[in-house]
Amino acid sequence: LGAQAQTTLRAVMDSPLRMLDPVTTTAHSTRNHAYMVFDTLLGMDIDNHPRPQMADWAVSSDRLTYTFTLRDGLLWHDGSKVTAADCVASLKRWAARDAGGQMMMENVASLAASDDKTIVLTLAKPFGYVLELLAKPSGIPAFMMPARLANKPSTEALTEMVGSGPFTFDAKAFQPGVKAVYHKFAGYVPRSEPPSGAAGGKKVLVDEVDFIAMPDAQTSMNALMSGD
Repeated sequence: LGAQAQTTLRAVMDSPLRMLDPVTTTAHSTRNHAYMVFDTLLGMDIDNHPRPQMADWAVSSDRLTYTFTLRDGLLWHDGSKVTAADCVASLKRWAARDAGGQMMMENVASLAASDDKTIVLTLAKPFGYVLELLAKPSGIPAFMMPARLANKPSTEALTEMVGSGPFTFDAKAFQPGVKAVYHKFAGYVPRSEPPSGAAGGKKVLVDEVDFIAMPDAQTSMNALMSGD
């Protein structure tokens, strides 16, 4: 890649990216795209343990109340602050489509923002998988998005990609099924812990990432051998 290696990373996708809204599909190409743009309250580490990502948490002694506190420095790509109300709306939209989220909500008595940084989830009865479901990386991860997007019906695919993740999505450069381009989000503040799976600090070391669709293995091999 020569001089571009310091600023641009080109990654080959084995399946084309066509759908952008991570709530409307379980396709891994869309899931991988969403991890570039969006973030999650919790992340699953390499040992499959839920860890803090956007938020830390506390659980009441009776295991019925989960309190999530957003960490400092969280911004949406449009420059506005991430709020607990945004996250509540995102969780509800996610739970409307994800099978695990639907199961969780069947046991939830209330889900609300008590202030700008605090999300309170209260169970109607014991349910032991809250943290695991919020941290899981598949099939539909619980990605956070601004309330103005999250309040749209889960049956309606979003076209505007505004998250709080480490990269912004270049809508003008998007070629469905061919190419997707992402730029480093200067306002992203990673966690201080070392990266582990979907948990820990997401440190951005390049200015741009290009996802190139090459479903055919031989085409990918030829591109690697030719330096493309």
